[in-house]
Amino acid sequence: MPSKQHTAGAFDIRNVIGGLVGLYGIILTVMGIFGAGDNGTGDASANLWAGLAMLVVGVIFLAWARLRPVKVPAHHESADGQNAG
Repeated sequence: MPSKQHTAGAFDIRNVIGGLVGLYGIILTVMGIFGAGDNGTGDASANLWAGLAMLVVGVIFLAWARLRPVKVPAHHESADGQNAG
């Protein structure tokens, strides 16, 4: 009998990483656009560029988790061979 599988969903670490990196990317992008004056990098704002890069990385992680989900078996066997769950 084939075991039924489901995805890890919100418990997939790629969702957590993508969400946090994306959130920090949003914060840095907003600070880069509306932040105060010169931060020593010349014309470009380091916060803006770092925030945009973090947004891209966050979207890549979330897309990766969506396109290639981790399959979790419905039942697993314990070490002694008994069917658990």
